[in-house]
Amino acid sequence: MHLLVGLGNPGPSYAGHRHNLGFMVLDEIVRRHGFGPFRARFRGRLAEGLLHGEKVLALEPTTYMNESGASVGEAVRFYKIPLERVIVLYDEIDLAPGKVRVKRGGGAGGHNGIRSLDSHLGKDYWRVRIGVGHPGEKHLVERYVLSDFRKEERPLVDKVVDAVAEAIPLLVAGQDGRFMNRVSTLINPPRPKPKPTAGDEEQTNTGADGDGL
Repeated sequence: MHLLVGLGNPGPSYAGHRHNLGFMVLDEIVRRHGFGPFRARFRGRLAEGLLHGEKVLALEPTTYMNESGASVGEAVRFYKIPLERVIVLYDEIDLAPGKVRVKRGGGAGGHNGIRSLDSHLGKDYWRVRIGVGHPGEKHLVERYVLSDFRKEERPLVDKVVDAVAEAIPLLVAGQDGRFMNRVSTLINPPRPKPKPTAGDEEQTNTGADGDGL
């Protein structure tokens, strides 16, 4: 069993905030992969489903961001889930928009939700860091993350949410490298090679004939 955790703040007034990107991704995972409905558990919203043939729990703490660890800790202890099977999805101001990074363990980097999880769980869980960019000055950070994405940001946000949701079975399967490659390809698909024109084909054929003489 794996536990997927999305971080955010509960309630409609927070729904579009940059700080709620973890909720946005988890909601899309639940929708896309046919999880059951959310129900109230562990001071949060919990849904169950299957990824890569394995039972997976999806949890959104409703404790507000800075107490997220209390909710996650209850679920981890109840189900006796090892930390290497806990995957947390959250916004990261130190990554540019459209960038995603995954690692196991590490520091909180000033993120109050991660700081809370570290205090309740320890640090040895998987972190999917999803870039939202930095406002440029430290004193602007709180207002920035507690603001909605701008209209022009939404297409890239939607692309990132879709990419992580589609690729998440690979991370559940323990294939973090393939997960990252898949996310990167979905966000920045390779440009198709241009088809040769009629003139190019004629020159290629002529060259082939010339080599045979």
